[in-house]
Amino acid sequence: MKSTRFILFKTLLIVLVLSSCKKTEEQIPWINLIESEGLEGWNIKGGTAIYKNDNGTIVGTTVADSPNTFLTTNKIYKDFILEIDFKVDPETNSGIQIRSNSLPYYRDGIVHGYQVEIDPSKRAWSGGIYDEKRRLWLNPLKENLEAQNAFKQNEWNHYRVEAIADTIKTWINGVPAAYLIDDKTASGFIGLQVHGIGKHKEKLGKQIFWKNVKILTSELAKHSTKSPLKPIVTKNNLTFQERRTGWKILWDGKTTKGWRGAKLDKFPEQGWSIENGELIVAETGGAESAAGGDIVTTKDYSNFELQVDFKLTAGANSGIKYYVDTEINKGPGSSIGLEYQILDDALHEDAKRGSHEGSRTVCSLYDLIKADPIKPLKPIGEWNTAYIKSINNHVEHWVNDVKVLEYERGSKAFLKLVSESKYAKWPNFGLLEKGQILLQDHGDKVSFRNIKIRVPKSKKKK
Repeated sequence: MKSTRFILFKTLLIVLVLSSCKKTEEQIPWINLIESEGLEGWNIKGGTAIYKNDNGTIVGTTVADSPNTFLTTNKIYKDFILEIDFKVDPETNSGIQIRSNSLPYYRDGIVHGYQVEIDPSKRAWSGGIYDEKRRLWLNPLKENLEAQNAFKQNEWNHYRVEAIADTIKTWINGVPAAYLIDDKTASGFIGLQVHGIGKHKEKLGKQIFWKNVKILTSELAKHSTKSPLKPIVTKNNLTFQERRTGWKILWDGKTTKGWRGAKLDKFPEQGWSIENGELIVAETGGAESAAGGDIVTTKDYSNFELQVDFKLTAGANSGIKYYVDTEINKGPGSSIGLEYQILDDALHEDAKRGSHEGSRTVCSLYDLIKADPIKPLKPIGEWNTAYIKSINNHVEHWVNDVKVLEYERGSKAFLKLVSESKYAKWPNFGLLEKGQILLQDHGDKVSFRNIKIRVPKSKKKK
């Protein structure tokens, strides 16, 4: 009798536990992204791979002569928790796009953004974070052997992805895989990738399967999971790909090392501050180089690629100068050099001025060449990325991965523009073989971060 009661009690306890688990699961407001049939709510971008819905399972099939193809949600998502099951042919490669976009001004609408990698190769980086068609690898699994071993070849695997604010965390089959802190893109669609196969005919007709795709967009703090991994932080650090390709940090995010005042032998004691990994020039009334003054690198650069994130306040003016010689113009005002203009075009009067129409608008070559007016700028108060490339006198200005102007230093066209500008009085303006990089103090609050440079290796003489 006692034994029977114990068995009944144990059975009841199991039923209550299972009921409680089921109730808890039901209380999580998951949204299913795939119906039992059809592709409603999704669209195909990029290529011509074939997608079909087989009773709630999306099947993607590789085809010949196609670039990467993506089945993407019509809806844009910002913060979310995503769970998905997938199975992949060992001879293919795939991924789950998150916070991704297809924009007409960015490489003719190519899909780009964060990707949770599906990698059945021997490398086994499934669950790592790749930046599709932008910065490439951000959080590989090179050191995460447990996550590498968690992937199941020729079987169903499960991903959990949390994208909340600037943090992205992933798990593969319950094992922590990636932990990235990066604020490049805050929102975008979700996509299922069928990778292009190039000339590999043996990969023709290979398939990838996805099912049980569900997303959570509310109560995220309540349902978020802690990760034991050490986060990879991209702010003021080189990414995995940048380290492999020769980039160097030009500002460490903490000290003034490598920089000095343009007209000083040390860093300015006022007018500039370092706060939360940002290098900030103070608001002092809008005068040019009248407070702390411009700051310059302690090294000179000839051929280079430069990246700088900048954030404007309303009505602000500043600039990034290159090929600067601080021995020129020892008097009032800014040091002389070619300038990537930083400006609030809507509120600052300088946008309407200049020796050449539009040549003082944001991203322009100041007073010389107007930047393409179709430029993907983020609103005032948000971060934009300036990129300047100068190799063998060919110079390009980019903003947020889009080229907005280019020119040849020393060409007849360039010399003519200089002769018609405010720089005509400076002999050989813009023609220095090498010079310093400068961040301008124009008396308005502007913030900088992620300052990086890459110098091409010199060719050895025979």
